[in-house]
Parts: sequence; structure tokens; C-alpha cells
Amino acid sequence: MSTVIEQAVEARLVAAAPRMQTIPATLHYDRRDPFAVRMGFPAPATLEGVEVSWTFARDLLVQGAERAAGDGDVRVRPYGFDRTVVEFHAPEGTAIVHVRTGELRGFLHRTTVLVPLGQEHRHVDLDADLAALMRDAC
Repeated sequence: MSTVIEQAVEARLVAAAPRMQTIPATLHYDRRDPFAVRMGFPAPATLEGVEVSWTFARDLLVQGAERAAGDGDVRVRPYGFDRTVVEFHAPEGTAIVHVRTGELRGFLHRTTVLVPLGQEHRHVDLDADLAALMRDAC
């Protein structure tokens, strides 16, 4: 069984214009980092013209699909019946995207099959992580 799940999703960038621009995005989960998910955007979809990825807690997506969650750099909340809003806050500004809730839930389901919620700690290798830290400190 693979330890990585990647899923392409269609995101709609919320902008001042009346129509929302559709941009590609990828959700990424790796069992070796069981508490985190990553959402990546390709270079053509960003203002800087470089690929951008945000890493945040998987639990934030789980909660945000049901009710508003997060008060830091990443915030997630339901929007209507079939959309979930993901807000990314940075010093340069804020990006707000809508993702289909069904796609998000499908991705989250696949991650929980790989690592059940509440069992993430069983997939963390603290000894290896500590050894890597100590190796880097020398």
C-alpha cells in the first residue's frame, strides 16, 4: 500500500471580478507526516509565477468541511451546500479558494483509510526524527 495520497482538485480563486477563475490545485498526504496535508498550486496559478504549497493540519480540513475552523494562516469553512472555502493568509496578502466539498471529503476519506483520525501518533517515528535532529546539530 502506498504511503502517499495525491488528488487533483478544481479550485476557484475568489477575486474582485464577478467570475471566479478556476485554477488547478493538488491535495497531498503522506503517512510519514501523518498530521499534515499539503495543498499545492502550479506556477501559472500564482501571482509570483512560482509553484506555491501550503502545509497545514489534516484536522483543520476535517473540521473546516463541517464548520469554520482555523484562526491562523490557513482557515477553512463550508460555503453553501457543495463548496468549502480555504483561505491562505500571508504578509503579501490573502488568497481565498473554493473547493468542491465532495472532492475534499473524498480525499479526506482516503487519508483516514491510510491513517485513521486519532491514530496519527502511531505513524510517527520519534526515534528517527530525534536522530535526524541530533545529526543536523553536529
